Amino acid sequence: MSEDSTSAAVFNRLAGTLAGIKVPFDPETFRWDGVEPQIYKFALGDDRGMGWKGVTRNTLGGAQVMPAGFEFRYFEFARDGYSSMEKHTHVHLIVVIRGKGKALVGAKVFDINPFDIVYVPPNTPHRWLNDGNDAFGFLCPVDAERDHPVPLNDDEWAELEANPETAPYVF
Repeated sequence: MSEDSTSAAVFNRLAGTLAGIKVPFDPETFRWDGVEPQIYKFALGDDRGMGWKGVTRNTLGGAQVMPAGFEFRYFEFARDGYSSMEKHTHVHLIVVIRGKGKALVGAKVFDINPFDIVYVPPNTPHRWLNDGNDAFGFLCPVDAERDHPVPLNDDEWAELEANPETAPYVF
């Protein structure tokens, strides 16, 4: 049996076991059964802008439980929560499903609301923020194998600090 046919057989067996599985959602707690919120990142980050506050990550599916080259995540931000100011070579595409927030993407800041979609191109500085009173959350698929976030360089940082639209969110 070739490696390709062995892989196909494993995939078909796993797909068959996963077929029809449902993970119930509880709207009262805004949680999926069996999905425990994890910390956003394992460290606050010592580099400028890499700190974060009040963010949890919920992995809803991915290679750990099914044959997939992606992870599907839900990120939630508490009141006054924010992500690190970062960039990386992979893209982001998020769909807001809870509350209201802000997205700093490159030289722009967007107010984002439920069902808005935000696209972040590769190597574009970005930060997510909750400036409201209620929880803010979005869905985000990511490649299972991807690069790690990196801090902005001095020129990128200075450009965002000099821009009146982005300056309040550069910290």
